[in-house]
Amino acid sequence: MLLEKVSLFNSKRDFFLFFFISCFILFYSLLIEYNNYKNFTRFDSQIIKAKVLKQYIKTSNSSNKIFQVLKLKSESGLIFYSSAKKSFPDSIGKKILFEVWAGKISFFAYLSSFYAYSKVKYIYKTKTTKQRINTYIASQHKNDNITNLYQALFTAQQLKLNLQKSFSNLGISHLLAISGFHLGVLSGLLFFILKPIYNFFQNRYFPYRNAKSDIFIFISIILLSYLLFLDSPPSLLRAFVMLIIAFILYDRAIKIISIQTLFISLIILLSFFPRLSFSLGFWLSITGVFYIFLFLIHFKNINKIWQFVLVPFWVYILMLPFSLYIFSNFGIYHVFSIIWTSLFTLFYPSVIVLHIMNYGNLFDGILEKFILLGSSASLINIDIKWLLLHILFSLLSIYKKYFLLALISFSIFIFIYAIYHYKMILV
Repeated sequence: MLLEKVSLFNSKRDFFLFFFISCFILFYSLLIEYNNYKNFTRFDSQIIKAKVLKQYIKTSNSSNKIFQVLKLKSESGLIFYSSAKKSFPDSIGKKILFEVWAGKISFFAYLSSFYAYSKVKYIYKTKTTKQRINTYIASQHKNDNITNLYQALFTAQQLKLNLQKSFSNLGISHLLAISGFHLGVLSGLLFFILKPIYNFFQNRYFPYRNAKSDIFIFISIILLSYLLFLDSPPSLLRAFVMLIIAFILYDRAIKIISIQTLFISLIILLSFFPRLSFSLGFWLSITGVFYIFLFLIHFKNINKIWQFVLVPFWVYILMLPFSLYIFSNFGIYHVFSIIWTSLFTLFYPSVIVLHIMNYGNLFDGILEKFILLGSSASLINIDIKWLLLHILFSLLSIYKKYFLLALISFSIFIFIYAIYHYKMILV
């Protein structure tokens, strides 16, 4: 007999207790951040070791002076921007010792991001493990764009601006930012590898152990190591925490596919890591999971095969308003992102194995042509009021199906609007 899964909160008292504890953790986290902020702004300048996340050339609007913009992340997790001379060497992924003059920044700016004048004191020449892996990836490719693509996929290297634009035009930027999608594929691949090994030893030495729990612990340790190795990107951090919470709930026969689970994960993450509040990637990741859960809640009775087929269409059409408002890029190949996303499930584990075997260049020719497809697109904007209406329909859809119908209709209208305006621009 199957036991019915129960909810995590069986009473309002349980919910308010969880909420109170989360508020306490958030308060303590902000207190730590504020103490760090006061130490950071205590003196005119600070010596900081930071890693270069992004580096690009920019021209000043007032003086037409050409300089380089650096996006930096300190060892304490502080993210800020600075500038360097045009001749400053390519330093993406390198650790550099800076003297930083932040000026009178607010606590809000400290938590989100800010600009600071800086002076390079020392560039560390010893290669990190990530740099050595990136060098190994580069050795298998002749095209710099392809190298950058795989480095973004495997080591969370920042994409070049031209590649960002190309993949945005194709509607697949989410595939290049390591997130829950990649974590799911890696989890499946690791489970496939570890299960027969574990079964071999279990059958001989410890048949009394729970295979699923033990394998999950092994996978979690590997994924946590990978998360720390990549410096905890917000979308990947969200996915890892949700994976842990989901297994804990599953192990205790508590509902996993529910808005409640997503809400719990969100509260826990923001309580421990308040900086995530300012991460666009984090919120887009949460939104994508929200729409997947919304589909599985309202259409849980349809065939599993149909669920697998329809979810990519569903997520694409409901995330489109966010994509148009934030990025504004829409091209003729944008609508095919559903197909690219489905194929990526096979592509991602395949290229991991190919790079390990030193055959990473197998798809280079195809990828070069694929990148060219995203070389052109049109800018199509939607007003903030339409996005807010979309969000309102999304939240109300949790409770009533007729709001879900309104949400789907509105999203299809936005899709038709984008295609119509794209054609008008071409004419």
